Amino acid sequence: MNPQSATINSCMNNQTSQPEVILLGLSDFTYSRIPLVLFFLLIYFFTLAGNILIIALVVTDSHLQTPMYFFLGNLSVLDIATPSLPASHLPVNIFPGKKLILYSTCVAQVFFFCWFICTEVFILAIMSYDRYAAICHPLRYTTMISIHLCIQLAISAWIFGNLYSLLNVFYSLKLAFFGPISIQGLFCELYQLIQLSCSDTHLNNLLLSMSGIFGAIVIILTLLSYVFIFKSIVRIKTEDGRLKAFSTCSSHLLVVIIFYGTGLFNYLRPSDKEVTAGRMISIVYTLFTSFLNPIIYSLRNKELQGSLHRTLVRVSLRT
Repeated sequence: MNPQSATINSCMNNQTSQPEVILLGLSDFTYSRIPLVLFFLLIYFFTLAGNILIIALVVTDSHLQTPMYFFLGNLSVLDIATPSLPASHLPVNIFPGKKLILYSTCVAQVFFFCWFICTEVFILAIMSYDRYAAICHPLRYTTMISIHLCIQLAISAWIFGNLYSLLNVFYSLKLAFFGPISIQGLFCELYQLIQLSCSDTHLNNLLLSMSGIFGAIVIILTLLSYVFIFKSIVRIKTEDGRLKAFSTCSSHLLVVIIFYGTGLFNYLRPSDKEVTAGRMISIVYTLFTSFLNPIIYSLRNKELQGSLHRTLVRVSLRT
């Protein structure tokens, strides 16, 4: 029997049904733990406020009842849900000591994080197609992007993300561990569970590889949409026309760059010798991307600014 098979057999023989999960969180930050927790909580509350405001404007303002803002509303829902996973553990990090959670809770966190991230990848791709149709085919836009199609695409994105997450969780439940496991961060992530497992993770790694390939295809399609968009913008004869066309997609392009840029940096960077720094990068990636999205859209989108102004005027008149 080779050493790998012996290790797997030993793991299965000593496997616990519900291994103890230790979230390290901010435990290494002895002196700066409380200021960091308060800072991250402040960022989270601003994230909630900004995204809830966008959702409220999209739902209540008839001027924003368009495909672009329909998908922006979906993106805001995801930007509320995703950072809520690490934020839910932030308050307990004020106190020193081990942060213990059940393995079932850990797997649930993996499920929701995979679901939200996968869905966001598809929503961003659909939004890029929406901008492609609006700029490259303005006369056919209403036929290419109908509200019925928007609803179908959004539902498909949420369902596919859910199925992908369920598949990963199914195989995560089959993982075996030697006793307690320590998670580097504020919540459980799939790749950490796979790395810590002592059982055969061939299928788990295969799923991750397949999702990586599929994600790369979606990224290429998203960027390809912008190649055609830039070609169409360059053909516009007037400078005002080019600026107006670019302004309709610049916010989304910036969100795409931040989302994929920080994600690739977080997951593809070389393993840090200093695990504390790696943990901070993961926390910042999870919290700050969702925090920046409503800021980008509110600062660079005149229609959203106009909707906010009209809402404030109506509220002031009522009071």
